[in-house]
Amino acid sequence: MNQMPDLDELINASHVVSLPMTVQFRGVRHREAMLLHGPAGWGEFSPFLEYGPAEASAWLRSAIEAAWDGYPEPVRQSIPVNATLPAVGPERVEAVLASYDAAHTIKVKVAETGQDLAQDVARVSEVRRLFPAAAIRIDANAGWGHGEAMAALEALAGFGLQYAEQPVAGIDGLARVRKEVARRGLGVLIAADESVRKESDPLAVARAGAADLIVIKAQPLGGVRRALQVVRDAGLPAVVSSALDTSIGLRQGAALAAALPELPYACGLATGSLFSSDITTDRFLAVNGELHLRDIAADPDLLAKHAVPAERLTWWHQRLADCHRELLAANR
Repeated sequence: MNQMPDLDELINASHVVSLPMTVQFRGVRHREAMLLHGPAGWGEFSPFLEYGPAEASAWLRSAIEAAWDGYPEPVRQSIPVNATLPAVGPERVEAVLASYDAAHTIKVKVAETGQDLAQDVARVSEVRRLFPAAAIRIDANAGWGHGEAMAALEALAGFGLQYAEQPVAGIDGLARVRKEVARRGLGVLIAADESVRKESDPLAVARAGAADLIVIKAQPLGGVRRALQVVRDAGLPAVVSSALDTSIGLRQGAALAAALPELPYACGLATGSLFSSDITTDRFLAVNGELHLRDIAADPDLLAKHAVPAERLTWWHQRLADCHRELLAANR
């Protein structure tokens, strides 16, 4: 970040929206986001509502980078992306995945609160039946304990998983699972997500040998340039993912994927299809399983249509002020 805009400048540049979703995801049916329009374009500040200022401030740094500084030069103009399947019943799998135009890689959510392993197996089994040649990866969002994770990986390994993302919480937990997976010969790679973006030291996973690859997001890591540095320092393959972003946030993620020297896996940047509406008439959606780099700008009519009510706007302005204060303190 070249220079921190002052708070009044950020407030004047901001728009807060609530977008409806086609399916419940992370327990929500509407996604709130603050969008910032700066001299370099548009940026998105959309930490999940439960995140406090210390964690959410990195998301603000990313939005300011996008809107005030712009992005580093890309090394590719298109990014392969995976389809994302929420924790729906097997009877809904086909309908949800129909919104993706080329599901060559499918990320399946598992370990949903209130569900059991049988439901996870049924969901993954239906994906494999419908897409016999697709690469399938699962994401538990740290929802299992060690014993549950090993039972699940035993049950799901036969579907030919590309990798399992954050099966358990914590770096030590991941390292233990990875070691046990190798001991049992399950052949499932372990990916770290929360253990990268929610740790005070995002490189601790690599030093602990706790993962085969890392999942990175532009917003939680403080922007594209900071995320690129994390990947360089970690020395592990990286998958770029979204945080349930609008098209503007997805463009930030695409800038990160486009700037990585190597991109061995499809990225989780096709989640725009999980929204029934967006903030641009030309939504940032995949074509033939790829996102093609282009500028994204918010549409004034859609910003007005999806604007949050006054009390939510006040809440977001206070959140912006709190996170701005955190960034100023960090820069001293």
